[in-house]
Amino acid sequence: MSPIEIEPGRLFVGGQWREAADGARTEVVDPSRGAVVTTVAEAGAADVDAAVRAAREAFDDGAWSGLSGRERGRILHRVAELIRENADELAQLESLDVGKPISLCHAVDITNAANDYEHFAALAHSLDGAVRNTPMNALAYTKREPIGVVAAITPFNFPLILAGSKIGPALAAGNTVVHKPADETPLSALYMAGLLQRAGVPDGVVNVVTGTGPVAGEALLRHRGVDKVAFTGSTAIGRHVAATAGEALKPVTMELGGNAANIVFEDADLEKAVGAIIKAFVFNTGQFCMGGPRLLVARSVHSTLLGILADAVPGVPVGDPRDPGTVVGPMAGEKHLKKVEEYVDLARKEGARIVCGGERLDLDGGFYYRPTVIADLSNDSRVVQEEIFGPVLTVQPFDSEEEAVALANSTPYGLASGVQTTNLARAHRVADRLQAGIVWINDWAMLDPAVPFGGVKDSGYGREYGPEALDAYTKVKSVVVSLD
Repeated sequence: MSPIEIEPGRLFVGGQWREAADGARTEVVDPSRGAVVTTVAEAGAADVDAAVRAAREAFDDGAWSGLSGRERGRILHRVAELIRENADELAQLESLDVGKPISLCHAVDITNAANDYEHFAALAHSLDGAVRNTPMNALAYTKREPIGVVAAITPFNFPLILAGSKIGPALAAGNTVVHKPADETPLSALYMAGLLQRAGVPDGVVNVVTGTGPVAGEALLRHRGVDKVAFTGSTAIGRHVAATAGEALKPVTMELGGNAANIVFEDADLEKAVGAIIKAFVFNTGQFCMGGPRLLVARSVHSTLLGILADAVPGVPVGDPRDPGTVVGPMAGEKHLKKVEEYVDLARKEGARIVCGGERLDLDGGFYYRPTVIADLSNDSRVVQEEIFGPVLTVQPFDSEEEAVALANSTPYGLASGVQTTNLARAHRVADRLQAGIVWINDWAMLDPAVPFGGVKDSGYGREYGPEALDAYTKVKSVVVSLD
């Protein structure tokens, strides 16, 4: 059997490919054409139980946690190498599954996934504790240990990257994992199961169960054999995850929804700012929790910037994700497309001005929506306050720095934000006041596995990436030795 197997889309449990216990399967749809491309196993509670048991057995026997950090690091480095060696296959799967432009898959998803594993491979070497100075006649020290079995539950928009951001640090710290990818986008998760095995990760250390959130996800979340939950998804589901995990006192990290503001001051370099603005709301067809769908513009340049966007946005290439020239592909599914349409229709009912876009694009039966810019909405509009998760930008003017900050902080979310200005003092001053886990100055989506990200308020808690990520996948033990 090939170590990398997608068809016939079976579960990966204990190092073996298997069908769901009841034989159930679910369809995977190509969003660029609206057509079924394959089916994968649909896990039930019995399958989740088998995966958790396999992960527990692998953890308890020390096949992974018993390795030195250096040896785990070597294997994770090999994972990064295999991702790069199989970049074409992974990019094609991610493009087919999510509708991402193939060029974006190569430049962003594959590159970042490989970098993730490389970064955490290096951190695996550096897990350590500390000697603590106390007045006791004793030697007191701490050590960091793996938590145990980690449930990694990931969303549809960045399947490969967001799986790596959880599996990477979990493995670096010595944990075992059961991964439940989004039911719409399971293909790269199955492919990566084969790559991890091929790299030398022992059987049972990483398990993949495909299926729905209400069945497979719920069974995984409630399983008593799971020691920690790492979740990325909507705020509404995140509340349920936190409440359910809390019943069993399981630690949780979660990166939830976002509705970031991008602030353009009057002294900004508008040519550079326009690039950041467009990238912030069309990247990944707007299906980006750290996207920038709210544009706040100093009133003195508001009309000018709207005019520039009206000319520039319709020229962004929208189309077949397999075309190397495509920048914006389809939405990931029909339900996501309908949600965007409902918000734009609401904006029209509220008397907003549709500067450009505002409609579906009829292309090959796919789920396409034209990048849309909306002006003249009040700040309390649902279109401004809620997460649309599509290629839609709302534009609001402001008259002072204080008003800009207040508008930026006025939603329940706090994942990301941006500031476009040539005034260095203002950049730092405003960044300090913005309620967000990450702030970008004079660009957008500058991400690296060395830089932690995560949310505040309704955008979740805990941090992914950076050395801070390992804190979420380890527990601290104190040892005190009497010297009497």
